[in-house]
Amino acid sequence: MRISTNTIYQSGISKITNLQADQTRLQGQISTGKRFVTPADDPVAAARVLEVSHNKELNNSYADVRKTAQTNLETLESSLGNITNLLVSAQSTLVAAGNGAYSNAERSNLGKELKNSLDALLGMANAKDAYGNYMYAGFKSDAPAFVANATGASYSGDSNVQLLQVDSQRQMEVSVPGDSVFQAGGADVFATLTNIVNLLNTPITDATTQAAFTSGLATAIDGMKTSVDNVLNARASVGAKLNELDSLNLAGQDRDLQYDKALSNLQDLDYAAAVSDLSKNQTIMDAAQKSFVATTKLSLFNFI
Repeated sequence: MRISTNTIYQSGISKITNLQADQTRLQGQISTGKRFVTPADDPVAAARVLEVSHNKELNNSYADVRKTAQTNLETLESSLGNITNLLVSAQSTLVAAGNGAYSNAERSNLGKELKNSLDALLGMANAKDAYGNYMYAGFKSDAPAFVANATGASYSGDSNVQLLQVDSQRQMEVSVPGDSVFQAGGADVFATLTNIVNLLNTPITDATTQAAFTSGLATAIDGMKTSVDNVLNARASVGAKLNELDSLNLAGQDRDLQYDKALSNLQDLDYAAAVSDLSKNQTIMDAAQKSFVATTKLSLFNFI
């Protein structure tokens, strides 16, 4: 079979060009540390990398949202803890007010103490979070949740709660509306304290005023107990969510490690194998170039 000179040249050049392309590809892999430089090098792996990278970014986004949720809930838990302490102290004062040996002046002093507690509680109910929003006002967080009045305080917020997507399948409430904390279960803590303050400042002068005081005090003690339970229930819910966030964070960290491992398996380069292939490819290319040069010099006249 006769082979034309043009065919010899084309075949040699094609082989050397392919070897040079392989050399460039290997050099690119070694310089980047990746098995493929462009998606064309490995379309299936490249598509899988995009999918895993997207899932990893989503996982990191949920982790950021959980940080926000944790900040909100920790702020809320701290606030509810202070409110609990104040209400428990007021509850003890109410029990002490039932001491029959107290004079009208001593009961009036207890009334002043509870009035201070009422004012402090109103301030706590209108507390702001780290972002300057009123914590207990629902979605009306740009204005105080409670406004003092003659009978206690009126709620100016709404019953909406802030929801955050803390995981792919979990939306979490990270706020508590004030009406569910301070005015729930048939007990309005502001009204309870206002009524008992007025009662403690009313002198006991006869059996009628004594009976009114005894009845009012019993009602206040029952109302305060319900109010304390409302706050404790809110705290328990917040605490459970904080524990859940800890579990979600651990699960998220595990997923992040799995995504990193999957990405490494898909795209990270085996340097030892790549360097070996580069050296082998260089040897083959050198041989091919020498062979090409030698072949192109062949001529029938060399054998005449």
